Amino acid sequence: MSAQHSGLAARMGRWSAAHWKTATFGWLAFVVVAFGLGGLAGTKSVDPTAAGPGQSGRMDRILDAGFKQPAGESVLVQSRAHRAGTPAFDAAVADVVSRVSKQTVAQNVRKGRISKDGHSALVDFEIRGEKTKAAEKVDPVVKTVASIQHAHPGFFIGQFGDASAVKGTETAYGNDLAKAGILSIPITLIILVLAFGALVAAGIPLLLALTAVFATFGLIALPSHFLPVASQAPALVLMIGLAVGVDYSMFYLKRERQERSAGRSKDAALAVAAATSGRSVLISGVTVMVAMAGMFLTGDATFASLGVATILVVAVAMLGSLTVLPALLSKLGDRVDRARVPFVGRFRRDDGEGRIWGAIVERVLRRPVLSAVIAGGLLLALAAPALQLRIATAGPDTFPQSLAVVKTYTRMQQAFPGKALPANVVVKAPNVNAPAVRAAIHRFERRALASGRAYEPITVDVNKDATVANITVPIDGAGTDSASYASLAALRDAIVPETVGALSSTEAGVTGFTAEWKDQENVLKSKTPLVVGFVLLFAFGLMLVAFRSLVIAIKAIALNLLSVAAAYGVLVLVFQHGIGKGLLGFH
Repeated sequence: MSAQHSGLAARMGRWSAAHWKTATFGWLAFVVVAFGLGGLAGTKSVDPTAAGPGQSGRMDRILDAGFKQPAGESVLVQSRAHRAGTPAFDAAVADVVSRVSKQTVAQNVRKGRISKDGHSALVDFEIRGEKTKAAEKVDPVVKTVASIQHAHPGFFIGQFGDASAVKGTETAYGNDLAKAGILSIPITLIILVLAFGALVAAGIPLLLALTAVFATFGLIALPSHFLPVASQAPALVLMIGLAVGVDYSMFYLKRERQERSAGRSKDAALAVAAATSGRSVLISGVTVMVAMAGMFLTGDATFASLGVATILVVAVAMLGSLTVLPALLSKLGDRVDRARVPFVGRFRRDDGEGRIWGAIVERVLRRPVLSAVIAGGLLLALAAPALQLRIATAGPDTFPQSLAVVKTYTRMQQAFPGKALPANVVVKAPNVNAPAVRAAIHRFERRALASGRAYEPITVDVNKDATVANITVPIDGAGTDSASYASLAALRDAIVPETVGALSSTEAGVTGFTAEWKDQENVLKSKTPLVVGFVLLFAFGLMLVAFRSLVIAIKAIALNLLSVAAAYGVLVLVFQHGIGKGLLGFH
């Protein structure tokens, strides 16, 4: 114990206990300053239109250099009772054109295609300015389209495009984050009350976790200016921050309460908790941060930003648990058990342990081999479905079907197959208007339509320098399903190489939503072994240094692998096989 008492965590605990005012108010000042600095600096988000890896990334860079394309948008006008050409239908389309044209952010507003059955029509337009800023400007048009829908109750009128899709999903993420906070905080408090039986003891871990989350919300804005933050990062910070902040604080507080129950003095109990639980918190936090550093090896900006967000919130939560928590405990002493909750004590034994969990542990220790076999077998059974794991991208199929943009996408895909998420075949040549290049493009169009994987109309746009042609091809599939991948394979493996790709001094390739995700998926699959190896190697090294035991380090890695595999198996059962989907509220 004397060696442990000289460790970093023990020294931090002693200092905080001796300077409780400095530690407590210093923490509050840190949280306020961090949050304020973040607000002043602003957070730069990951550009969803940025070029990715592989062939799609190269083609996107060619398109951006050749066209400087604005964000494209479409408004779908649909009616079961009316057809294009009837007064009511044409009046609805004209109203869309008129009102959208009046929006200063909209340009090139024009009537688009009419569906084969005549019950659907499109109005196409673009958002002025850079494509990367379009989502910030599209809101007035979205509101205008909503007002047009209200004025024509017998029609479905909805918007979908590069900007509105991003705006709609970002809004959904923000709303979900608010819901997560509203649900998580009371549930966490209830669990803590059951664990400690007193409101004061339960409130301390929750308050520390929340302050760690708010500090991280501010801190993450600073590195975002050279490593932009993904839209999912705030939700991740909230969830991880609450989890580790509560876990670390509860672990520390629980040990201090146990030592007091065993008869140690207030100072002695706090010293033991700092030297033991504090050291475990330190090791755990560093291990998590090192493991999350493996996200940088993916080469993906979104994963890298999620790694930064997790590292920051774990570091802040760990710092709070090792400093402000012992400061509060030294000041409160036994008053931390005030505001006891009636009846909760029935679930706890005299030593503070839970009756249910204590009973389970006692039985496990009586028959360790049998318990290990049963638990290990159960985990292996849960892990088995992980062999069927499929990676999916965030797209129309994965977002809530109640979102307005998703509803519009679904209807647009049915009325105009491939229109919402087409493939883009890019051709770069000294002169794309040369007869040989034009002839190759015509051959490409015929081959694509003859394959049954593409739909009309296939459109060709040429930049002003006549060096780049963008061929927009509506393809079969919903974007990330097997039909979409089959369409992409047909274009990349045969149709493009045998037509526009066969020309000399010409570069040709396929991009678009399906191509971009497929290339990202390929990169992730190739980098996954490297990331897993990095995490396992460094986690093993940290465990070895921390515990100086080869057996403990190996056991820790093995048990973590088994639990992670079981978690993946449960994910497959729920999200791929739909087990429990009604209970969880998704379809």
